[in-house]
Amino acid sequence: MKKIIASVLVAGTLLAGTFAKAKNQTVTIGVVGAIYDDLWAPAKKALKKDGITLKTVQFADYVTPNNALNNGEIDLNAFQHRIFLKSDADNHNYKIQNVGNTFIIPLNVYSKKIKSVKELKKGDIVAIPNDVTNGGRAYKVLEAAGLITIKKTAGFNPTAADVESNPSGIVIKELAANTIPSALPDVAAAIVNGNYALDFGLKTQEAIFKDTSVSEKEYWNLIAARTSDLSNPEKVALYDKVVKAFQTSATEEVFNKEYGGYFIKEGWDEDELKAYKK
Repeated sequence: MKKIIASVLVAGTLLAGTFAKAKNQTVTIGVVGAIYDDLWAPAKKALKKDGITLKTVQFADYVTPNNALNNGEIDLNAFQHRIFLKSDADNHNYKIQNVGNTFIIPLNVYSKKIKSVKELKKGDIVAIPNDVTNGGRAYKVLEAAGLITIKKTAGFNPTAADVESNPSGIVIKELAANTIPSALPDVAAAIVNGNYALDFGLKTQEAIFKDTSVSEKEYWNLIAARTSDLSNPEKVALYDKVVKAFQTSATEEVFNKEYGGYFIKEGWDEDELKAYKK
């Protein structure tokens, strides 16, 4: 009888250990900018209670996170908006897609030399991001600020070739997005991506012109995954938990209290994984 009881106890312990191993999972998510550690802190805490360890992997630019995701180096990434994802995936034949919406952040104009875009004069250099999608959005911001006009035939992502007129006479200089904040002292003004603006301590109230494109759905930021993973029900369920852990009032509290509403939640009522759930 003692042997039987011992065997049952051993079996029970092994079974419990199996369940524990099955429950303890690690998900790696690529991000760009230290602020994402704060933004994902509530989700990490919530997922930990469910036996899921979420690890953020920092990248220094916008080029590598999608490549790393496509190559299987990370499980997810969360740094880009819809237009950037589509453009990058099309250009590099990446098989990755949106699995959840996060927020929208403004693409504001900052300056260390002037207080208003109206002070810009002929020959003044204005720096903008040189990547296709944020660059296109930047041209729209310059148009909204009254500095340039864009051809009506231009697509959603205008380029320098789509500038119809430049009545202000500014010189538009395209730079890598992550270098623009440090270049601010050397230019008259610059359009700075939100995460880099925050990393460099630039506050929204310091912007000399605020982005008016925040209502555009194509600029919603998102969580991306490999398309091939979505054929696996277990991974779909796991990624769904990650998405839902982010889309909470605790995350929104970080948006509002720690970052003064710089981040605006968008698309939390849209289930991007619905078609893959069984």
